[in-house]
Parts: sequence; structure tokens; C-alpha cells
Amino acid sequence: MLLAAVLGGLIGFEREWSNHAAGFRTHIQVCLGSASIMLLSIYGFSQFVDEVNVRIDPARLAAQVISGIGFLGAGAILRNGNMIKGLTTAASIWVVAAIGLCVGAGFFLGAIMCTLIVLINLFVFNKWERIWAKKRRYHDIEMVIQDQQGVVSAILSKFQDFDIKITDIKMHHTDVTEIEASVQPSMTLKLNVLAPHVETCMRALEEIMMMNAVESIETSMKGETLTKVNLQSANNQSMTM
Repeated sequence: MLLAAVLGGLIGFEREWSNHAAGFRTHIQVCLGSASIMLLSIYGFSQFVDEVNVRIDPARLAAQVISGIGFLGAGAILRNGNMIKGLTTAASIWVVAAIGLCVGAGFFLGAIMCTLIVLINLFVFNKWERIWAKKRRYHDIEMVIQDQQGVVSAILSKFQDFDIKITDIKMHHTDVTEIEASVQPSMTLKLNVLAPHVETCMRALEEIMMMNAVESIETSMKGETLTKVNLQSANNQSMTM
């Protein structure tokens, strides 16, 4: 049980260090609980072995742990629009439960090897994944454009020119009151794009911002908001340099 607490704590420490909801103590409890249930399944019913018509199955309680731990893992998964967070933490909880079952069954080598591989996956592969994600990742873009015919198709074709794929698109028309009837109606365009590079997507947005019908652009890449004013000032600085 102490070994289960140590192995689960090692994985939980990484989750705690990365500021995730299920952290150090949660992983210790899951691993320790799984080991305890496995010990109960093996040794807790030994007095009934010699009873008539009684069949002992040590794997029965372990199977319930594997299926039941999904409820705890589901609580760590959060969905925000097109972004899903917590999948790695939920998977680590499930793996920690498996490690606890291995320790409880006396399969120490398998438990230790699994812990080492999980730690390599969380520490080493996480850094590699971030480097790879910078080259190709999804971005959320929100535009305020004038409600004119052909504007949306022109924006989408501009993204295609830069080899940027549109994965999701939503349009919301702004309500125009009687006082603002003389003002050109506008609409909000929300896009989720898959760009090969951040710089490529930014160049595409700068060209889209040049369109007369585009009023402002907000991106999730650098937390920036592009408007006519700061775009003109940026162009003036580049011409001065």
C-alpha cells in the first residue's frame, strides 16, 4: 500500500505541478484505493474458500475498479467550445488505478515500469508535443464585418490562398435598431482554423484586415486584436524601418 501511494504520488505530482484539477493527493488516493481493493479481492475472502458452492474470483473486484474509475476521470474533462481539456489527467487517473491493482496483486515490476513510462510520457513527450503543436495547431478567430454580400466568401478564399483550413464557422447578425437604421449593419464571424504556422495565419489576417468590410479581428494565437488603426500604424512603422 505504501508502494502504491508512492507510485501514484509521482504521477500526481506532475499533474499538480502542471496546475491540473486532479493532482497529487487525488492520484495517491486512487492508486491506494485500487491497491486496497485488489488486496481485499485476493485475501479478504480466504475464509470462504473451503465453503461448498463458493467460487473465488480475485479479478472480479478489479474489473469493477477499471469500469468505475471512469466516473472520476470524466469529472476531470472540461469542454470549452471546440477545446477539450483534462483528457490527459483523466487518462492518468485511469492508469494510476491500474498501477494500484498491479501493486495489490504483487506485480511490482509491472507497476514500477508502468509508472516510469507514464512519467516519461508526461514530462518528455509533453515538451515534444508543444514543439510540434507550434508548427500545426488550431486557432480561434473572431471577426466583426459589415453585413454585405460576398464578404464571407472573400474571407474564406483568402484563408485558402494561405493553405489554412476552416474547421468550424459560426455567424451572428447584429440587431439594428431604428435609430441605427442608417448605419451599415454588421455581423460577427467566428472561425476555428487549422494553420501550418502562426506567422502564416497572421499574414492572412493582415490581408483580410485590409478589406473595407472588415472592422476588427480578435485571435487566440497571441491574444491580439487587429483593428484599422493599429494595422495602419504597424504598416507605417515597417515603412519607416
